[in-house]
Amino acid sequence: MLQIIPATDRHHAAPVQWLSSYFLFSFADYYDPQNVHFGPLRVFNDDTIQGKSGFPQHPHSEMEIVTLVLEGELTHQDTMGNKATIKKGEVQRMTAGTGLAHSELNDTDKAAHIYQLWFLPNQKGLASSYEQKDVDFLDTKNELVPLVSGQKVLEDVVYMNSNSTVYWCNLGEDKTVTFKTFPIRNTFLYVKEGTLYVNGVDIGANDQIRATDQHVLEIRATKDAQFILIDLPGSEANY
Repeated sequence: MLQIIPATDRHHAAPVQWLSSYFLFSFADYYDPQNVHFGPLRVFNDDTIQGKSGFPQHPHSEMEIVTLVLEGELTHQDTMGNKATIKKGEVQRMTAGTGLAHSELNDTDKAAHIYQLWFLPNQKGLASSYEQKDVDFLDTKNELVPLVSGQKVLEDVVYMNSNSTVYWCNLGEDKTVTFKTFPIRNTFLYVKEGTLYVNGVDIGANDQIRATDQHVLEIRATKDAQFILIDLPGSEANY
C-alpha cells in the first residue's frame, strides 16, 4: 500500500518571527491520533531558522535525534560537553538516552534549512552520545546515499540505535533508482524539490509517501528532484 500525503496536509506550526516549521507527525501543539509515528519514526520536522536565532537549551531523553543541514549552518552545544558547528551537507546524531540538554543556534545572518528526525530507540536506558559527519550528500548524483543507519551491514555512515536507515537522493530528470525492500518493512519518502513517479504515482515538492507491504519502489524523476527515503521496521518488535 502507498499512502500519499500531499504537501498541503503538513501541519504548519504557528508562525513565529524566527522559525517556519512544518510537522509531518504529531508534535508540540499539533496532535492527531492517526498521525503519531510511522514505525519508529516519531518526528519529522522541516524547519527554516532565521539568522541570529534558534532553539535555546532544552532537554531530551529516550530518543535518537538526527539533524540534516540542507542550507546554512547551526551551532550545537550540549550538556555532554560537545560544541560544534553543523554545516550544509553534514549530519548529526544524538542519542538522548537517559537524558541530556542541548541548544541549536543559527549564529549567522543567513537562514538555515534543516530536517530534524526523531526515532524511537531499539532499547531504553542508553548512555547519551553524539556523532557528526560531513557526508556531502547534497552533491551526489542519481543514487540512494545512506546517511544514518542502525543496520550494521552499512559502513561509513552515522550510527543510530534504530533498525532503520536514512538515505538521500539527488535524481536527474528521467533518471531512475530502485529501492528493494520487504513486505515486513516500511518505507517513508519525502520530496524536497522536483517531481517523482513512484510505483505509478506522481508526487511533487513536500509530498510524502508512506509505503507498506512492498517488495520494491521504482522511483523516476519527472523533473530534477531531491528527496529523503527512510527504511524502517514495520513491526514494533523490531524497533
